[in-house]
Amino acid sequence: MHWNRTATTPLHEERLEAVVAAVRASGARSLLDLGCGEGDVLVRLARDPDLEHLLGLDLDARCLQQVRLRLAAEMPAGFSAAAANRAEPHQMYDDERAGPGNGPRIELRQGSLTEPDASLSGFDCAILVETIEHIDPRDLAQVEQALFARMRPRTAIITTPNAEFNPLLEVPPNRFRHPDHRFEWDRARFKRWARGIAQRHAYSLRHRDIGGVHPLYGGASQMALFRREEPSETLIGTAPPPGIEPAAPGFLAEK
Repeated sequence: MHWNRTATTPLHEERLEAVVAAVRASGARSLLDLGCGEGDVLVRLARDPDLEHLLGLDLDARCLQQVRLRLAAEMPAGFSAAAANRAEPHQMYDDERAGPGNGPRIELRQGSLTEPDASLSGFDCAILVETIEHIDPRDLAQVEQALFARMRPRTAIITTPNAEFNPLLEVPPNRFRHPDHRFEWDRARFKRWARGIAQRHAYSLRHRDIGGVHPLYGGASQMALFRREEPSETLIGTAPPPGIEPAAPGFLAEK
């Protein structure tokens, strides 16, 4: 169960809005949602005219089935509920819509983000929304290599709970917000982890508190936005040169 779910639900909405805004600000045309769960982000972006391709990846076949049903309900003219119900969990699923102005092509796949195949490379943006805390800390190095060394999206967006905020959610001491969480980091620990990734893989890095931001404890969640450096771009913590899209409002440059 979630602790104090009544408080958590509005905060989750704020988190999703922040992620969607960051995706749009990145200028991405293709999006990879790693650990997509029940499709909270995918459903929100399924009609976005600026996106051409959405791919959701998750280990849990039941979650992917829920995504299909949600998409069928949201887009009855373009995503067949009958097809969703008869879909096999190991297949790839495409939204059947075609033509300009109809939104992105949508794929759903069952698989592990630590063992990506070559088809997961080349996306403009990859997101992990409240995903890394479900992974054993000993496996985070595999996640790093898979995402930043092999997939290498132009932009990567990662959110995770901010442990400093837990008392405001009435989470008991020495407990996590969800029984499946393997860890919950404070802001300093998350920034150290993100900074190491950015430096090792030549990405710029910006941070943002999201979800009911408190002046002392920060937000319920924290976001790291990574942008892959090109030869003409600047180093971590510096302003982007002319012609380079700046980070979404609210982000703090890494120092």
